[in-house]
Amino acid sequence: MDPIVPDGAGTATFFGSRSIPKARWEKMKKGKGRFVPALSLFWCASQQASTVFTAVFIDGAYLEKVLQHEHSRARVDFRLLVDAMVGDDVLLRTYYYNCRPYQSNPPTEDERARYSSWRRFEDALRNIPNFDVRLGKLVLRGTDSDGKRIFQQKGVDLMLGVDMALLAAKNRLAKVVLLSGDSDFVPAIEAVKREGILTTLWHGRDRRDSSASRELRQTCDQRQVLTREIVQSSLLRL
Repeated sequence: MDPIVPDGAGTATFFGSRSIPKARWEKMKKGKGRFVPALSLFWCASQQASTVFTAVFIDGAYLEKVLQHEHSRARVDFRLLVDAMVGDDVLLRTYYYNCRPYQSNPPTEDERARYSSWRRFEDALRNIPNFDVRLGKLVLRGTDSDGKRIFQQKGVDLMLGVDMALLAAKNRLAKVVLLSGDSDFVPAIEAVKREGILTTLWHGRDRRDSSASRELRQTCDQRQVLTREIVQSSLLRL
């Protein structure tokens, strides 16, 4: 016997193009017809398979810059922030990209304290449902003319771009939401759009320290500034 699914028009349709009356369909759902276990399992599976999702990708270092330069180093509750970014869409998962703080060999007391604080933050993120923390490596590149150390993230941009492209290729996404300002993500956004997926960029205001690249803004379908109102509604309540 072929599986049965409802067609929304008063009948239920077999995959073999046959139909049954709605009254019989209702009886079968209530256990008064045959094939109820198989029918229930198939109905659940078909509903899950047909759901399309939104995935959120957060460039953690960029978000830190926006919060530092535009929002007085505000601490946000990522669950509330992601809710604001997703709206009424169905969230598949949030992907957060960053690097753990650099540590010398041996680390200084300040580096130990900063690393310990970061690990507590990281553990809190990993406890959020449907939230994946993806880590690159922070590399020391030298010092500037003032003797300030220069660091560079390694692996973060590539990881985010590959994750986004692979997920889009599975045909389960309706929308990608990216919080970043880096033009390195333009190829990944273009690849996602070729799959027919809508893209929304969340970014800071047009300030030197936290602006988004012009090319990235123009490539994404939609843009949303991380406003004071959104940050205030997403503040972490201690």
